[in-house]
Amino acid sequence: MTKDIATPARTKEILERHGFSFKKSLGQNFLIDPNVLENIVAHAQLSKNVGVIEIGPGIGALTEHLARAAKKVVAFEIDGRLLPVLEDTMSPYDNVTVVHQDILETDLLQAMEEHFEGFDEVVVVANLPYYVTTPIIMKFLLEKIPITGMIIMMQKEVADRITANPGTKAYGSLSIAIQYYMDAEVAMIVPKTVFVPQPNVESAVLRLTRKATPPAEVIDEDFLFRISRGSFVQRRKTILNNLQSSLPDGKLKKELIVDALERAHIEPGRRGETLSVEEFATLSNELYKDFFVELSKG
Repeated sequence: MTKDIATPARTKEILERHGFSFKKSLGQNFLIDPNVLENIVAHAQLSKNVGVIEIGPGIGALTEHLARAAKKVVAFEIDGRLLPVLEDTMSPYDNVTVVHQDILETDLLQAMEEHFEGFDEVVVVANLPYYVTTPIIMKFLLEKIPITGMIIMMQKEVADRITANPGTKAYGSLSIAIQYYMDAEVAMIVPKTVFVPQPNVESAVLRLTRKATPPAEVIDEDFLFRISRGSFVQRRKTILNNLQSSLPDGKLKKELIVDALERAHIEPGRRGETLSVEEFATLSNELYKDFFVELSKG
């Protein structure tokens, strides 16, 4: 087995050999602790029948651990300067494909067909750039990409928001959007000291597992998420006040909103943070017929 990339000495040697310097704008923080990487891969529960999508492989520290455990790894790297580095570090692994592409601009369904046709299971495992964590997760969910789960490193604060329960300060529209599709739990906390350069924030590894069925049937998922976002515009305001502010002509249609809340068995004086995903789903269905046409024009 080749020597691990993720040690301080080996990482430094690779970076110096290729004359690589970090770009802060790309959120590049490379892991330099093999134990952390082994734990991440263990949480992913990979086998030689599983395909992996990695985002932001860097110099390949996590990639090589994934390559040892999975059938195939397709790693999307936006920084062209890292392509020759990865060609070097991944040379021992014939089951790794590096794609020079921004994952947010990628046709993921086409990529799945191209790289994982015939695979029983595909998962996402990645140390995500913190500044694009949420858009990346939501792209996979909203585009209905057939992955079974995600094991992803992110800013701990964001992981706390995603896994939050109703009635807590961290609970919000992000919690609702992701928990509608996935079961979410923090798998491990990762200290700043295992990165180079060290980030300013604590990190966490989040495990997202696709639900067999959503917690509630909704008429329109996008409308559900618009309603949930509108319900948190001002957290201290009631659900009724927030919906009046965020829905088209909401102040003029107060009675319609009150009627919808009553049909959904939700007290107008409650705050958005107290509503479960199921309650938001019921409410969005009740509001849909009165407000969807106006919102779809926007």
